[in-house]
Amino acid sequence: MRKICIINQKGGVGKTTTSVSLATGLARKRKKVLLLDLDSQGNLSTCLGKRSEKTMYNLLIDKVPATECASEVEKNLYLVSSDNKLSEAEGIMMGKPNREKILSAVMEDVSEDDFEFIIMDCPPSLSLLNQNALLFADEAIIPSSTESLSFVGLQKMIDLIDESNNTFDHDLMVSGILPTMFDKRNKICMQILSKMEDEFNGMTLDPIRINSKLIEAPGHSKSIFDYARSSRGAQDYRKLIEFVLKNE
Repeated sequence: MRKICIINQKGGVGKTTTSVSLATGLARKRKKVLLLDLDSQGNLSTCLGKRSEKTMYNLLIDKVPATECASEVEKNLYLVSSDNKLSEAEGIMMGKPNREKILSAVMEDVSEDDFEFIIMDCPPSLSLLNQNALLFADEAIIPSSTESLSFVGLQKMIDLIDESNNTFDHDLMVSGILPTMFDKRNKICMQILSKMEDEFNGMTLDPIRINSKLIEAPGHSKSIFDYARSSRGAQDYRKLIEFVLKNE
């Protein structure tokens, strides 16, 4: 079972779009996928047009098994959604022993017979929920828009993962840095992509090009593959899915 967190401290870089696109694409490759929404904004539910009856609060605090919390979105794709009670859950977790590993503990009984992939959509913050994701996951994909401020935050994110691995004797691997909102006509985008490839040699994936269909799809509660299957956004996310499957 592969556990992948989609994470970046910076907001607005395409984490939720990447989570939805990756999970949907894997499910349609006949992989059984569980999506965990670790952001109290609950954007995964908006993007998918589906909300689980039990939420991340029930999973983390009430310890309801993940298989009972998950609702089927479509064949092979399941979701545990979140809402503003997730912020309350995080406050409760702060007072618990081993608070950084609560997600790992409640997911302990989940096996490959249940799900082949667990994808976590993480909030844009240095939160306890993100720390839980870093210690539960074995892989991280870091979406990063091709603009200057986002690039500056990339190294900080890598450093945070290294620090977490060292502190907790964990072995989370950054399997890829995903450039997003890329426009080859834009000089800054080209420069930042080149910097990413130089600085993070071998880790930088093919970019997700800027595409209006990716912006529109969530408003229709559809993945990019359902909303505009022939769009550049769909083409680019298929490359990400191929990359993930190639590394099985």
